Formats: sequence, C-alpha cells, structure tokens
Amino acid sequence: MTTRPPVPAPSDTGPATTAESAPADSGLQAGLKNRHLSMIAIGGVIGAGLFVGSGSGIAAAGPGILVSYALVGVLVVLVMRMLGEMAAANPTSGSFSAYADRALGRWAGFTIGWLYWFFWVVVLAVEATAGAKILAGWIPAVPQWGWALIVMTVLTATNLASVSSYGEFEFWFAGIKVVAIAVFIVIGGLAIFGLLPGSDHPASGFSYLTAHGGFLPNGPGAILTGVLMVVFSFMGSEIVTLAAGETADPRAAVTKATNSVIWRIAVFYLGSILIVVSLLRWDDPAILKDGSYVAALSSIGIPHAAQIMNAIVLTSVLSCLNSGLYTASRMAFSLGRRNDAPASFGRATGRGVPRAAILASVVFGFVAVAFNYLWPDTVFQFLLNSSGAIALFVWMVICFSQLRMRKIIERETPEKLVVRMWLYPYLTWATIALITFVLGYMLTDTADGGGRDQVILSTLVAIGVVIFALLRERRARGRESVTSS
Repeated sequence: MTTRPPVPAPSDTGPATTAESAPADSGLQAGLKNRHLSMIAIGGVIGAGLFVGSGSGIAAAGPGILVSYALVGVLVVLVMRMLGEMAAANPTSGSFSAYADRALGRWAGFTIGWLYWFFWVVVLAVEATAGAKILAGWIPAVPQWGWALIVMTVLTATNLASVSSYGEFEFWFAGIKVVAIAVFIVIGGLAIFGLLPGSDHPASGFSYLTAHGGFLPNGPGAILTGVLMVVFSFMGSEIVTLAAGETADPRAAVTKATNSVIWRIAVFYLGSILIVVSLLRWDDPAILKDGSYVAALSSIGIPHAAQIMNAIVLTSVLSCLNSGLYTASRMAFSLGRRNDAPASFGRATGRGVPRAAILASVVFGFVAVAFNYLWPDTVFQFLLNSSGAIALFVWMVICFSQLRMRKIIERETPEKLVVRMWLYPYLTWATIALITFVLGYMLTDTADGGGRDQVILSTLVAIGVVIFALLRERRARGRESVTSS
C-alpha cells in the first residue's frame, strides 16, 4: 500500500482549526488504485434508483422521460465540472464541504458537511432495508431485520479494515452493475431490430417512441414531473471527488473521472432507458407492476427476468451501502479535522482508517434502520422528507463555492487550474437558476411525502444547522477576543 506524503497526524497535533491550516486528509493513505477509482466513478452514477425507480417516471412522462433524464444529466455534468475544477486544484477528503469552508465561510462548510452526512446516514437505512427485503425473499429463515444487521455489519467491517478493502468491494459491485447494463443494452438493441436469436419480440425499431400518444403523451409538463422523479437517482456522482484524496495521484484521478461523466450518463442512463421505452409501450402495465427493466427483459423472452434483476438490484444496494458508509465517514473525518465535529472523528488509525468517524456513522445508520422498522410512517418518514432536498442543496453550494474558488485559485495557484468550468461564470449562474427552478417546482408537488414536504422540511433542517453554525462561530470569536485581551 502506497502512503501519502508524511504529514502531522491529528493525534499528535490536534485537528486543524481551519480548512487552510493543515491538509484536511492528514492521516489517510493512498490505498485506492486507479481501477478502484474508475469503477467508483462509474458506479457512483448507477444507483439502485435507476433499476427500481425509472418505471414510475416512464409511466408519468412516457417516452419523454428521456428528456427528463437528459436535463438532469446536463445538470449533473455541469455540477461535476465545477466540483472537478476545485477538486483537481485541491483534492481533499472533505471535497465540497472544505471548498465551501474556504470560499463562503466556516458556517457554510459546517452546514453542508453535516447535511451531507445526515443524507447518507438516512440512505444507509433505506438501502439496508431494501437489501434485507430481497435477501429475506430468498432465504426467509432469517428475518428481514436480521439480514439488515448482517449486511450493515459486513460492510462496516470492510470499511474498518482499510480503504483498499472498500475500493476492492466497490470495484466488483460497480463492475457487476456496469456489465449488467452493458449486456442489457446489447440484448435489448438486438431485440429492437429483430436480431436477437430465440426471441419472438417484433422488430419495432424506435416506433414505440411516438406510436402511442406521441413522444409526450401527457404533455410537455410531464417532463418536469419526470425531472422530480429521476433527479435523486443521480446523487452519488460526487463521491469520486472525496475518494480521489486517497489515491496516489489525486489530481490526475479526479481530472479523468470528472471528464468522463458525460459518456457515463449518456450510456448508462439515457442508453438503457432508450432501450426500455423502445421495447415496450410506455403505458404497458408491466412497467409499473414488475419494474421497467424486468418488464423489458420479459418482453424479449429472457427467463427468470425478475430474479436476475433482483440480483442486480441487490448488488446496487450493497454498492450504495458500501459507498454511503465510506462517504459519510470521510465527511465526518473532514469535519473533525476542521474542528467542526468531535476531535476523535478527525483521527485515523495506522492503516489510514478514520475508525471513530466510521463507527459514529454506522451507529446512526443502525438507529435509522430501527426507526424504519418501529415507526416507518412517522419518525422514519420525517427523516426521509427532511433529507429529500439535500442533494439539490449540495449542488447549489458547489455552484456558489466555485464562483468564489475560481478567483482564489487564479490568484494563489493558477498552475493548479487544470480543469476549468465551461463558460465561467455564465454556465455556473445558469446551473444555479436551474437548481432553483427544480426546487421551486418541487413545491407544486403536494402529495403526502412529495416534493413540497421534502423542500420545506429539508429547508427547516438546513436553517437549524446554519443557525447553530453561526452561533457556534460567534461564540468562538467571543472566546478569541477574551483570550487576546
């Protein structure tokens, strides 16, 4: 294992008091290889939501869901380009939280760091429950809560072992997802044109895109409805910028990863969804009943399609759990390094593992899992709603941070500006406007647990964290003034 250049360990010097005073990733090791980061970059874009959530989007928007995915894909590409610009200039385990700390103020780094941690802790509970449900269906002798406990324990042990263990697990998890989608696109493409041996699927070509009510059977407004349904399935793209800090050459790794995000989204999201809506009528009842991918596989005569897809979804769930725990722990570690979390969070073991940050994250994950079993419609629903819009808040903060960080980098270290945001600052402002529009449109979704509930509760939680951060900062300044006098 190649280690990072020696730096003072937190246990020797204490955590850094600001984002600039010490490397935010002190004590971590470069245990991730290029092949690990490549698969983390690809796997971060392919979540379980693509497999299980796309059916409702197709039912709502028809073939026009392709436009919804394309719009969100463009948004993610722009955000990742901004994040890539900052991460290539200064790779750190805190990523956008550390950049917000530097560009917008300590309160901003504190707020977005803890909100992001909270988001992934809730995701741990959601994914653990989803994985346990599949496993309990296969082996009912073990209760569902038992499978959730087993899955969480195994992945916790993996993350505690070393960062290379996390990377190796994610390499294979992501590899299975990539191969599955690639095979699906090839088989589906052959079936669309009647070239798949043994299949009696008619050679429909792309006629289903317009043959049943047109490309937008529910009107142009359905595109925006589709956007709300698919936007959160893209969350996770930014994980690669956190992981890059634990590679031997983080600048080159993050540059390569952010530059490849366009083709990854085009192939895995737009390509696979195009196959689904070309194989089936958009209003086929099987899309909602069985799921879009299972319905597509069944339509071309693939036996045991449901079980095959369950195995792929389980892999995606385990991948999300693995990455979620890694991401939450690294954000907690960075917060600890900046004195924005308990000092123990900012310490790493001799193997470069932030043990306290991992254990704290998984404990809250277990608590959230318990809430899901004990009070699914009250406490856990509140957790889901109050974290629902955090993804968009994170992207918004990345935009505002990049506006300021570009000037800082150009002034202090212009040679590190190896990745540049296109048409700066105009595209940055356009991205901010698009995110604001999506948040505003979510307020029109008045269904129980829908967009309005998510925006309102997430905003209230965010305001609470901001107030705490500002009071904390004010108290720290007060202590400093008393000490200096």
